[in-house]
Amino acid sequence: MKTVSMSGSLRENVGKKDAKALRRAKRVPCVIYGGKEQLHFSVEEAEFKPLVYSPEIAFVELTIGDKVIKAILQDIQFHPVTDSIYHADFIELVEGKPIIMGVPVKTSGLPKGVTLGGKLMIKLKRLKVKSLPEFMPENITIDVTELLIGQSVKVKEINIDNIELLDNANSVVATVRVTRAAASAGSLEEGEEGEENEEAESTEE
Repeated sequence: MKTVSMSGSLRENVGKKDAKALRRAKRVPCVIYGGKEQLHFSVEEAEFKPLVYSPEIAFVELTIGDKVIKAILQDIQFHPVTDSIYHADFIELVEGKPIIMGVPVKTSGLPKGVTLGGKLMIKLKRLKVKSLPEFMPENITIDVTELLIGQSVKVKEINIDNIELLDNANSVVATVRVTRAAASAGSLEEGEEGEENEEAESTEE
């Protein structure tokens, strides 16, 4: 998994007034916890770009003063009007301690149902994964080649060594649905077949 490097400055004050001043200076108030101590610091908002505005997940290497801390981004808040980053929470990576991350879902193969007129739908774009940091996958790839129209892959059908999936076991991750065009074509074919049967019955009479 990729690592994003970020540089932070310890906050001297942790009040609302200080937080507002940081935001005016285009810095994001942050906190990191999960290790021996909790630290309040700030990071330039621009440094979040490769971490937040990317479909991939990443570990973070935070340099705060004379400390270098490995972490993950746990939570991020955006301003409701300007959409600027308002606050960020990080969790320090501790050896032997599992972490939880939302891991992107990817698919491989062309579903058989798609070749028959269906459409592949991804219902869960991320899966909640719990594992030790060294086993955390960059993504979870699902082979959808054998899916026919109406078939799906559920969370309970995904098995990956050394990780635990925390989403509902019966939740659908990917499915192949019938399209309106395919459904209409199917109805038309049935109608045509019905007319042929009627003609055949009339001829027999």
